Amino acid sequence: MTTRRTLNTALLWAGLALSAPALALDAPSSRPVLTVSGKIAVKNAGNTARFDMKMIKALPQHSFTIRTPWFDKPVKFTGPLLADLLAAVKAHGTTLSAVAINDYRIDIPMTDVQRYKVIVAHQLDDKSMAVRDKGPLFVVFPFDTAAELRTSTYYERSIWQLKALEVR
Repeated sequence: MTTRRTLNTALLWAGLALSAPALALDAPSSRPVLTVSGKIAVKNAGNTARFDMKMIKALPQHSFTIRTPWFDKPVKFTGPLLADLLAAVKAHGTTLSAVAINDYRIDIPMTDVQRYKVIVAHQLDDKSMAVRDKGPLFVVFPFDTAAELRTSTYYERSIWQLKALEVR
């Protein structure tokens, strides 16, 4: 009987948690630079979560200096962890479909987000990134931390001029 009561209590709390309204995400106060949609619980614009640069910068910031195929010397990238951004919207999927300003699309497995310290960079060498400089947002893997990251698979997943993420 105690086991059944414990199970019923757990189910009740789980049901209440699922029926409670999701935590609010402030609306952007300036032009949005990123839209997150799909399997997310926290939204601020219909069925999506929109972020302006101020919101991106309000997340915990991380930096690393790495070598990439796009620059002739090591460069420093700064921005929030992709995992932190997805946690802010309570994402719950297995794949991210990332879309760039020019409509380039690439799928990123959520296991990559959990395994590596992938950042959504908004700064390159401590300067904001303009569209012509692969900005304003660039998904970057820490290539120099693991040999498997220095492959075309991960270079292709490092999408610059990011404008949208769909959690599937």
